[in-house]
Amino acid sequence: MKPAQITSRDNSLLRNARAVRDGKIPESIFIEGLRLGEEALKSRLKIEAVIYSDRLVKKNRAARLIRELESVAHKSASVSEKLLESISYTKTPQGIIVLAARPAITEEEFKQRQLATPLLVILHGLNNPVNVGAIMRTAEAAGATGVITTASTADPFSPKSLRGAMGSTFRLPIWTGSDYQRVIDWCREQAIQTICADPKADRIYTDIDWRLSTALIVGPESTGLSLDEIEAADAVGRIPMKGSTESLNVAVAAGIFLYEARRQR
Repeated sequence: MKPAQITSRDNSLLRNARAVRDGKIPESIFIEGLRLGEEALKSRLKIEAVIYSDRLVKKNRAARLIRELESVAHKSASVSEKLLESISYTKTPQGIIVLAARPAITEEEFKQRQLATPLLVILHGLNNPVNVGAIMRTAEAAGATGVITTASTADPFSPKSLRGAMGSTFRLPIWTGSDYQRVIDWCREQAIQTICADPKADRIYTDIDWRLSTALIVGPESTGLSLDEIEAADAVGRIPMKGSTESLNVAVAAGIFLYEARRQR
């Protein structure tokens, strides 16, 4: 594919890229940077367009990636650094932007992709996409078999979440947009125990049997899970803390729980 040479900020492809970046086209996702572009290609996402700076294409690694992306993309365009700035999500443009179809997975497909003893992460009510991305990355590293995000959680495919996850979002099975109670009921139907964190819990997180099929529930950053949401879970664990510290960052806490699961398994 021969790339188009775009010189106008008002070009239709650039307008489309801004709309995807801002979440106005939910069917598509905005991927920025060489590393994430490579991960998108490896993960066989449906590439809709690749837009890159005329300066970046002179670098060997970038040139290889661009050629591979252009071989599968519907559209390709070369732009100046200034034009790339007009669509970039970051303060310092990464030189390349990929638009791809949002990966979609149904409840049934999610179920089919699970192992005999799944380790899942349920994200409920998290509104910071940085935390969502960080938990995605940690979940994959710790051996989680999938992530479920409820409708009230920040989009795991937003640019900021994708940047924090560093490709993990493309590799993990992700079921999005469900209702909290539906997810709890689904776990019970699959004989998956649900575990959440509460600083007032009687049990320390290391006393929980993580060798069973398990779903870790991670709640909102500021308020945590409500009492009703905690009571809906099968078990509650706490992380011992010294001093006057009342809580940990939600991504840090999730990592502690997940690596205990990995240790036991």
